Amino acid sequence: MINWDSNVFPGVLGRTCDRPCEPACRRGRVEEEPVAICRLKRVAADNKGEVKALMPQGPFASNGKKIALVGGGPASLTVARDLAPLGYEIHLFDEQVAGGGFMRSQIPSFRLPESVLNDEVNYILDLGIHTHFKTYVSSLQDLLQQGYDAIFVGTGAPRGRDLDLPGRHEGDKNIHIGINWLSNVAFEHTHMIGKKVIVLGGGNTAMDCCRTARRLGGEEVKVLVRSPFEEMKASPWEKEDAMHEDIPILDNHVPKSYVIREGKLAGMEFEKVKAVYDEKGKRQLVPTGEPLVFVEADDVLVAVGQENAFPWIERDLGIEFNQWGLPVLNETTFQSTLPQVFFGGDASLGPKNVITAVAQGHQAAISIDLYCQNKDLNDRPSPLVNLYSMKMGIHEWAYDSEVATDKRYVVPQAEKIITLNDRKKEVELGFDHLTGYKEAERCLNCDVQTVFTHNKCIECDACMDICPTSCISFVPNQEEESVLRQTLKVPATNLTQDLYVSDILNTGRVMVKDENVCLHCGLCAERCPTSAWDMQQFYYNTTKAGKTCR
Repeated sequence: MINWDSNVFPGVLGRTCDRPCEPACRRGRVEEEPVAICRLKRVAADNKGEVKALMPQGPFASNGKKIALVGGGPASLTVARDLAPLGYEIHLFDEQVAGGGFMRSQIPSFRLPESVLNDEVNYILDLGIHTHFKTYVSSLQDLLQQGYDAIFVGTGAPRGRDLDLPGRHEGDKNIHIGINWLSNVAFEHTHMIGKKVIVLGGGNTAMDCCRTARRLGGEEVKVLVRSPFEEMKASPWEKEDAMHEDIPILDNHVPKSYVIREGKLAGMEFEKVKAVYDEKGKRQLVPTGEPLVFVEADDVLVAVGQENAFPWIERDLGIEFNQWGLPVLNETTFQSTLPQVFFGGDASLGPKNVITAVAQGHQAAISIDLYCQNKDLNDRPSPLVNLYSMKMGIHEWAYDSEVATDKRYVVPQAEKIITLNDRKKEVELGFDHLTGYKEAERCLNCDVQTVFTHNKCIECDACMDICPTSCISFVPNQEEESVLRQTLKVPATNLTQDLYVSDILNTGRVMVKDENVCLHCGLCAERCPTSAWDMQQFYYNTTKAGKTCR
């Protein structure tokens, strides 16, 4: 429930998240791989038990306000989840047959089972949301005239970019826009593809396309991308999964033309390039001078990017758009230049990911709630932040302070021979209970802070002596931080990590802790004879619409 409260889709994100949190994980400072935060969220979601009774229970007392949500993706659903319990009458419009947006149409079932998505979407719809599925909103002006107090636009980035090269028109029958093709597969309009398939693009959509093609009859599926392999936009684990399924990725290949023979697509020609960087690190792809490379193909999937499209929004309503076709927004409130219209998700600031859409949905819900109360949208509630002491006894803490030395555990997968013959068979099996526990034990407890009270310290240096990483020093203070860093017991070389510096102690020294190498093991607090050190858990809860807005 803690996960659901902020992330809204723990089962979905535990399988498909882009993992923006993991690069910040401090475990990655001491070894190559961070804690598998994403996959641990799945463990929590898959073993949640019966949680429906713990969620807000309708019907909710009406506040007399009515909100329209255009699009049924993660941003719109987050707004619905946050506002429905506050008494808003929520109407959700989507042209698909069910909620979920691109989570349903563009994430293949072998990565995200339909049952998981349905459960998490229905948790929200069951809050009393008025759904209008299979309904395409063709005019914002018409919607504005229907008495809604506010309108939220969460229509995603629905237009896949095309690649207009020689032969495009003649080979049209066998050249497909990636996101449209994935959608056709998801809704079972497309059941097969040719044996030889080229996938153009280096992002996660390209990885989904090539892996789906393998399951629909593609025997020789190849990904060709302009950039070097290391600079592809696809997540490293997505590339690994594609290659595990015998899909080669050919980098530094620039598409030049679709080759048509006897009126039919026969393949594509590519120019080989190499990456050259100037003194500022700017990349340029320079032809190698080698002959063009011909790659055979029965079908080509174009996955070279997505764009926003708002053909249903009239341009005389007062909503301004920038040169990229995106709405001009306040990036804090997500309010457009037409005050009662708000945007979020890919429809707001361009294509990102599910967790970003959720975060923007939370912020837009706050703005809509404030707007409907005629309050200042910039006077926003603060997140809930607190510190709790973890001390339970002289040598007991309310968290597991022992440091595990285990390397990151590998998520087990179903057998390839099975998954490649069933596009709905989930590939990743997830951690079992024991492995999930062991992986969680790799956490270095970043949420537990070492709190130092300088006027309790007797400067016995016991904490400095017992620290296993020598991150604590008692030294004369310095005017320049760069000098202070060099005077520590072990010089603090990570300039991106702030130092923890105490007030002046009785001897004129200061306590300095290099947070970069602290294990949060609690030994300093255990050893301290005066309780100058304490281990306190930091709690942060994302700001949401609700009582704090009232």
